[in-house]
Amino acid sequence: MFKYIIQFVVGFFTLIVSTFIAWYEGSTITNNSFEWEYSTPFSKLLNIEITNGRDISQLDYFVYAAKFHPLFPTIMIVSAFYILSVVGYLLIQNKSKWTIGFWGLLSCMMILLSGIIFNSPTTGGRILFWVALVSGLICIAVAILVGLRNFKKKVTVDL
Repeated sequence: MFKYIIQFVVGFFTLIVSTFIAWYEGSTITNNSFEWEYSTPFSKLLNIEITNGRDISQLDYFVYAAKFHPLFPTIMIVSAFYILSVVGYLLIQNKSKWTIGFWGLLSCMMILLSGIIFNSPTTGGRILFWVALVSGLICIAVAILVGLRNFKKKVTVDL
C-alpha cells in the first residue's frame, strides 16, 4: 500500500509543478495579440471581449501553452493519466468487471480528448493528439487483457 501512496504523491507533485510551469508559459499570450482570436476558446465561451491581455481567461493560458510550448502540458496529461491509473488500480484491484469498466471509461476520455485536438495545425496540438491517442489505446489494451484473463479463468473453472 505504501508504494502506491508514494506513486500517487510523486504523480500529484509532478502534476502540480507542470501545471504551474505550463500556466506561466501560457501567460505569454497576453503579449501576443495576434493569437487572441485563435487561442482563447474559454474567453469566447464566457463571452469575454478581449481588449487587452488582462481580459483573457486563465484557462486560455493552458491552451496557448499546449499549442506553442507543449512539453509541460504533455507532462500534465501524462501525470494525470498516471494518477488515475494508480487510483483506479487501488480502488478496483479485485473487482474485474469494474476494472474493465474503469479502463474502458478512461480510454473513452483519452480518445475523446485526442478527437477534440485532431486537426490542430500546431506542433503542440499534434504532440498532445498522439499522447492522448496512445494513452487511450493503452487503456483499451489493458481492458481487453483483463477481459481475456477473466474469460480464461471462467473457462478453466467451468471445465
